[in-house]
Amino acid sequence: MELKAQSLKELYEKDFYLWVQENLKLLKNREYDFVDWENLLEEIEDIGKSLFKSVRSHMSTIMEHLYKWENFRYGPEIGYDWIETITNARRELRDIFEDNPSLRVKAQDRNTLQRAWELAVRALVDWFKLPRNKALAQFYFKGRIPTEKDFPQECPYTFEQIMEYEPWLEE
Repeated sequence: MELKAQSLKELYEKDFYLWVQENLKLLKNREYDFVDWENLLEEIEDIGKSLFKSVRSHMSTIMEHLYKWENFRYGPEIGYDWIETITNARRELRDIFEDNPSLRVKAQDRNTLQRAWELAVRALVDWFKLPRNKALAQFYFKGRIPTEKDFPQECPYTFEQIMEYEPWLEE
């Protein structure tokens, strides 16, 4: 009994896919004493964290591009790729929420919104560091690359805006 459980723990490091298949077989056969519970529980927890990080990442992307649209469009043809990015991220979020409704609730939490905004601000700062955006940085930030302090500290968007706001239709 111990040998089988120990060999599964070793298999976890050597062949993850086979480890999954073996544990699945044990669970289906109700051979619970042989399951590698320690690693299995960790993997289940990681799945949940991964889904949540995906939600937060999509929200951050939407906020980043909404903010660009609202603040850094310097010509009539600029920003249409941002709309596409927003649309794609919203579609991904809707799909995730359809399959995992509890994540929609967690996504609306003030802390989740704030953390997603902080990630969006980091992305905005990095965007201005790109050589092609140097002139924009000079124009909008008086010749310097912006820092995180140059953007709102508090999340300027609600969950509803993240999911529905389309400022390009208002023009």
